[in-house]
Amino acid sequence: MSRRDDLLLLDEQVCFAIVTAARNVVAIYRPILEPLGLTHPQYLVMLALWERAPRSLRDLAAAVALEPATLSPLVRRLEAQGLATRIRSIVDERVLDIGLTDAGRALREQALRVPEQVMAATGMSAEALVALRDALGPFAGTRSEDRATADGS
Repeated sequence: MSRRDDLLLLDEQVCFAIVTAARNVVAIYRPILEPLGLTHPQYLVMLALWERAPRSLRDLAAAVALEPATLSPLVRRLEAQGLATRIRSIVDERVLDIGLTDAGRALREQALRVPEQVMAATGMSAEALVALRDALGPFAGTRSEDRATADGS
């Protein structure tokens, strides 16, 4: 087989490695998030809300890279769990603001252990995980320069 043919081997494809890694990431997080009562997508929503709440459904959807129609049922489940609120904006009743309940805010304390547990499950250091995250930036629609600006570095 020539070098040119090797480029078409499945195991040589970045797209295959990323898709496989994405499935495995969810599998790694599942047992870590289970005691918190969260699925991986719910965890991402809670992370965004812990950064800033309330926020509009549209803003929240953009933050977690989901369509508002996909995010709505997820937010309804978080509301049913007593972690989030959905309230029409006072300024514009067409806008749905998503906020946190006291229980949702309190859950953040438990979630502080999640990154440490992910490091233990993967055997990776915080520095290695940051490097991996930054390396995936071009595929995730972000660049390390953008992150450095957002981080204030």
